[in-house]
Amino acid sequence: MSRNSLFGANVSRRDVLKFSVGVTALMGLPYSMHTAIADAATSDNRPPVIWLHFQECTGCSESLLRSDHPTPAALLLDMISLDYHETLMVGSGHQAEKSLHDSMEANKGKYILIVEGAVPLAENGIYCKVAGKTAKDSLLEAAAGAAAVINIGTCSSFGGVQAAAPNPTQAVSADSLIKDKPVINIPGCPPSPYNLLATVLYILTLGKLPELDDKKRPMFAYGRKIHEHCERRPHFDAGRFAENFDDEGHRLGYCLYKLGCKGPATFANCSVQRFNDVGVWPVSVGHPCIGCTEPDIMFHLSIFDKVQVHHPTPPDFYPNANPESRGKGADPLTTGIVGLIGGAAIGASAMVAANLPKEENDEEDEA
Repeated sequence: MSRNSLFGANVSRRDVLKFSVGVTALMGLPYSMHTAIADAATSDNRPPVIWLHFQECTGCSESLLRSDHPTPAALLLDMISLDYHETLMVGSGHQAEKSLHDSMEANKGKYILIVEGAVPLAENGIYCKVAGKTAKDSLLEAAAGAAAVINIGTCSSFGGVQAAAPNPTQAVSADSLIKDKPVINIPGCPPSPYNLLATVLYILTLGKLPELDDKKRPMFAYGRKIHEHCERRPHFDAGRFAENFDDEGHRLGYCLYKLGCKGPATFANCSVQRFNDVGVWPVSVGHPCIGCTEPDIMFHLSIFDKVQVHHPTPPDFYPNANPESRGKGADPLTTGIVGLIGGAAIGASAMVAANLPKEENDEEDEA
């Protein structure tokens, strides 16, 4: 047995590799990369991290504190060097400010800046100030010396609830203010802590940012819609919907689309990664997805508003699982005739293709 600080306990190399295989799969990397992930996770070369708070509820930090693999202590003290975090650090006042500026100076161009919360601009930014400086000034000062910036949560990524109408403080996302640094957005309210963990491990292992989508989100976590891998998707395809909370369909676990589920328009891995190491996420416990990873859904649409989908109910040629909520379905005779016509068309196309004159290149090859 060997000591491994990432897990905060004595674990074998095999256990470390098992963990790394899971993270490798989460990031969509080749299986062969799991040993490199393990080495990066157990390396003594810890990247310095500065974590700033602005307009937010601290829910993103709270989510991180409830992760178990690794434990928060192992992540913050062994895997990364968390030099400044207003909620978690022991120091306060002048001591805290000294830690911040000492780290920025000593690690210029090397540290990762993590931002939690939106930035208010109204009345010269007076609605959020730390140590006498506005959120905007603090952000730009810290970002200037950072190697990369990670915006954690929907507030720093897209503005969040603070930027929703009427937006009295003129809050904006941190992303919108940073123009000259690599930026990664990890939205969610809160996001899965493992999306942050995987992003940090990716940077540590490969020395570069992961592939990002057009909203600067890591593709490995935000590359597919929740709707595509939701456990209630078979009910959607069969036309089985909960019409009201606590009706029979809701109790039977039917699709929540008619209750305002935003899964068909939301890119995230919540239904796969889940939360709090207990295998749950909002939809699994009966609440519609609220689209918290999308800039134009959460805090902009009512929880009961339906997002547009191509087929709100399945087409008639799907199995007629619930006749009361969908079309009657195609009768066997129609299905047979359509099949015969389609088969004849395919066969005729194949015969025509076989008798077409060959291209000159083909004739040269044969010669």
